[in-house]
Amino acid sequence: MPLQRIADAKSDIPRDQIFEKFRIERPGKIVFVGHHLSMSKSQRCLIRTISLHGAELDVSPHVIVPSNFFLEILGIHDDIGCTLIRREAEKLTVGFNMLLDPEFLHHVVRLAFETGH
Repeated sequence: MPLQRIADAKSDIPRDQIFEKFRIERPGKIVFVGHHLSMSKSQRCLIRTISLHGAELDVSPHVIVPSNFFLEILGIHDDIGCTLIRREAEKLTVGFNMLLDPEFLHHVVRLAFETGH
């Protein structure tokens, strides 16, 4: 008897659109990964939205962004490993290499709310 595949309602939706997005409008840094994982350069950005899966960032349209980098959120001491999903001029959509812990996401959203960003 062959296995029957039951269609998943979310299977046709891109992963970056499945998770709830929170608007934080918070400054951040894109940290470029260098030779032997050294972090030699960084570029400022604005984190518009964030979810468990990824974020939407604004950067200068003239900056070349690699496909893999670390994201640093102002006021948070952890770097988040990211992969570039798509770029439209200055708007970047990135996916996190691992889903964020819900407690960590709550902390980031609360911090943005408390500081008025």
